[in-house]
Amino acid sequence: MLDQEQAGLEDRTLADALLVPSVIMRWMFPVMIVLAAYLFFRGHDLPGGGFAAGVTVSVAFLLQYLAHDVRWVEARLTVLPIRWMGIGLLIAGATGVGAFLFGYPFLTMYARYVDIPLIGQVPAATALIFDAGVFALVVGATVLMLIAIAHQSLRTTRMRERESADTSEKEAA
Repeated sequence: MLDQEQAGLEDRTLADALLVPSVIMRWMFPVMIVLAAYLFFRGHDLPGGGFAAGVTVSVAFLLQYLAHDVRWVEARLTVLPIRWMGIGLLIAGATGVGAFLFGYPFLTMYARYVDIPLIGQVPAATALIFDAGVFALVVGATVLMLIAIAHQSLRTTRMRERESADTSEKEAA
């Protein structure tokens, strides 16, 4: 009985110690999403783009997995990684094929300025569409890996719980 109380106290102490980092990680999520948007939109002119933005969003998801338990994150995370990867490949491939259909080499970029009311002229390039495909592919692939790792930890926890229940039953008998 004393061991169970001590184990409960240790769990509570660990939860108390991780409360502040958990809150900080929760607050970092919207900041990282804004950073990812910045990296994405500056990518066709400067370093950044779909890959950097996708990795940033993936790190934001990873922080949520670290700050909370797996079930909490997956109840709120509606990213279906296989679909994101498929859509990303389709967008990136369609961008390359689009250039090919107009008589240019595969993945040739086209850029021009577009007039947007109240904003003025802004650069528009097909590289932005390609970056959207890369972004979706990177987010899908990394979230798929995160889910696989998280579910492995769930299976390990369930297995330990079963073993301790079996041990308790044997001791009781």
